[in-house]
Amino acid sequence: MTNIKSSPAAPARYAAAPIWSLLVLSLAFLISSKETTAFTSQLPSTTLRHPKQHNVALLSSSSDDDDATSKLLEKARKLREEVSAVEQSKAEAQKQNDAKAQAQREAEMEEQKQKDQQRLRYSAEVPILKDMGDEVMERVDFPPRLKGGKSRIVTIQAPLPLGLVVGEDESIPGMTSVDEVAAEGNGAAAGVKQGDIVRAITACQTTMETPTWQLLAGGIGQPKTKRFMYSVDGRPLEEVLDAIGSNRMDVQGRDVWLVLERMD
Repeated sequence: MTNIKSSPAAPARYAAAPIWSLLVLSLAFLISSKETTAFTSQLPSTTLRHPKQHNVALLSSSSDDDDATSKLLEKARKLREEVSAVEQSKAEAQKQNDAKAQAQREAEMEEQKQKDQQRLRYSAEVPILKDMGDEVMERVDFPPRLKGGKSRIVTIQAPLPLGLVVGEDESIPGMTSVDEVAAEGNGAAAGVKQGDIVRAITACQTTMETPTWQLLAGGIGQPKTKRFMYSVDGRPLEEVLDAIGSNRMDVQGRDVWLVLERMD
């Protein structure tokens, strides 16, 4: 029987086999790893982004949008405030203008009221003779002759005789005043007072009026008496007395009109 003896080198060869296997496996792994790296480097950059990085980008974009929206809302708020301030300023200006216009209207109305009161104070409705021979009641102004603004115009109607004594006013040249009033006279009964200034009276005048057909036929016409208002201002006393007496010629026998200025 042949005894087979093991070679001393054999165990070393067999022991080395696992080491070579490990080296081969390591080399294969390295090659595989390099190929994988080369492959992944060719992929688009977006595919390499980590999911967490993508979420961070979305959060950052959302935050920027919120900031822009906040800025727009702030601008809108400021714009509304500016528009509101402008509208309020316009409304306030319009209110002031309306108040000024109202005050001006009230001032004008008050001024007109004072003018009307002044005119009523220094005017009177008296019979005015028109061109066609008719008498019409009209308001006539009589500017004050007495100083101080405390006088007024009054009208009185009384029949003749008046029972008055009139004369030239000593303080106002060219004016006729009532010096005396008979207690039982018609003037006193109608309200004439001593010291009144005579401004106007009715007077009568007789004229010859001839119709056209009488003129053609050579007629001389007919007398006709007219009554009219006679202003006494600046007239001589004798003329004033004649005007008062002329009322006796009134065929209708109407009362004498006297326009007097009287102190309150």
